[in-house]
Amino acid sequence: MLKPFSGKAKIDRGLLTAVILLGFFGILMVFDSSSVMAAQNFNDKFHFVKLHGVWAFLGMIIMLLASLIDFRFWKKTAVIFFAASLASLVLVLIPGIGLKLLGGRRWLGIGELTFQPSEVAKLATIIYLASFLEKKKSFFHFSIILAVVAGLLMLEPDLGTTVILIFSSLVVYFLSGASLKEFFFLALAGIAAGSLLILISPYRMARMKVFLNPDLDPQGSSYHLRQILLALGSGGFFGRGIGQSRQKFLFLPETATDSIFAVIAEETGFAGAFLVLGCFFYIISRSLRISRFSTDKFGQLLAGGITGLFFIQAFLNLGSMVSLVPLTGVPLPLISYGRSSMVVTFFYFGILLNISRNVLIVKKEKTR
Repeated sequence: MLKPFSGKAKIDRGLLTAVILLGFFGILMVFDSSSVMAAQNFNDKFHFVKLHGVWAFLGMIIMLLASLIDFRFWKKTAVIFFAASLASLVLVLIPGIGLKLLGGRRWLGIGELTFQPSEVAKLATIIYLASFLEKKKSFFHFSIILAVVAGLLMLEPDLGTTVILIFSSLVVYFLSGASLKEFFFLALAGIAAGSLLILISPYRMARMKVFLNPDLDPQGSSYHLRQILLALGSGGFFGRGIGQSRQKFLFLPETATDSIFAVIAEETGFAGAFLVLGCFFYIISRSLRISRFSTDKFGQLLAGGITGLFFIQAFLNLGSMVSLVPLTGVPLPLISYGRSSMVVTFFYFGILLNISRNVLIVKKEKTR
């Protein structure tokens, strides 16, 4: 059971420490998991970690700066921020403006600098939903917003980000006082839409078949999942040791991004994987407390949405590693190699840290 914070209202140092530690651990594991691939493709085993390290430190600086900005500022700019994010989602779909990479049109860029507007759109949508649901609850308004943003994301296409957006938006709507009847309708609509998207997409259908039958096509569609499970199983209780992964030697696809947890589990075993999961659980529990005991309605809704963003992304990645959910291509927050996702994740934790200054405080009783 969540208990109110005690002591003076100040930044949640426990949450700040956990986020920074996980960020530094991510730098270590990106180097570890990407060194072989980087040496082969760029003749520099530090290629990926140098880029990742720069963006990780930038993200941490942004987080600290965001923690100093009163979170109510984002309520004032919610409409502008949301409109700008929608415009960027439209721009990314225009040939010649949006960059098409890995079969999707998800990036905008200037020269070698690229970013994913969808990452910003997730946060902008949560801020906008929190701002208007603080004043009134409109099922129609909520449904239209969700349909527009999710529709633009699926045109890229990006199912993983769409799932994260829908889940975190539902968290905000639930906290605003939604009825079970409305949630039942939204659940049915989501299941129907998800089923249709799987049926009309060959590669999604292939992933679903692999999820239902991991032994299907071992050298083809189920190869990635089988290599992940092999890495997890070979780690034992204490693992092979840091730097000793065998799967990273070009057997396991996407070692530094989607599959980085498999390398962590192989090298640190059940014990190390359990510690990582414990850190994620600690961050989520602290975030939930901030939302639960925020004395401001907007802060409560925004903190809940941010917690939803972090939780569902972590769940989709970790769940796919142990075959609880189909592979979705979602990075592990704060750990996987990346730019846009990592910087935005640090940014929204900065907002959450500022909200933590405005929580219900219970003074400790003096003992005689």
